[in-house]
Amino acid sequence: MDKLSLQNPLFATYVVAATIMILKAVSMSWLTVVRMMSVKGGFRSPEDLKKTPLNPAPDPKQLEPDERVERIRRIQLNDLENLPFFLVAGFLYVMTDPSLLLAQVLLYGYVVSRLLHFAAYMTARTHDTRATLWTVGSLILIFITVRTLIAALAS
Repeated sequence: MDKLSLQNPLFATYVVAATIMILKAVSMSWLTVVRMMSVKGGFRSPEDLKKTPLNPAPDPKQLEPDERVERIRRIQLNDLENLPFFLVAGFLYVMTDPSLLLAQVLLYGYVVSRLLHFAAYMTARTHDTRATLWTVGSLILIFITVRTLIAALAS
């Protein structure tokens, strides 16, 4: 069976986890726009103050930071700082042919930790809560990366 086939349960596990994370990251841009439109603020560029069908009553205050919009931008930045490592590390880890159960626990565990981190950030939970959820994902990344390195060095 080809390692890079959806018929391979290991690769399929990675594909599910990776696509959920990609969709989550992409949805942050949409969430930012929805929030900007709902609060009619948090815009960043001077041209955003031009009168348009989507902004029929421009106001210079729309360029001021809005905490509700900035919170989503911070979540998106956190994704951009973390998800590329997962996408690469997860792919390389699957190439080491780990046990299916361990791969599922680790890859899906990472996804769950990131989704819970998102929920904690969106609902303004304490830094301790967010840091704990981030740490779970980070430890998973470290584990799969080290296991991949060990496998590569042993081959």
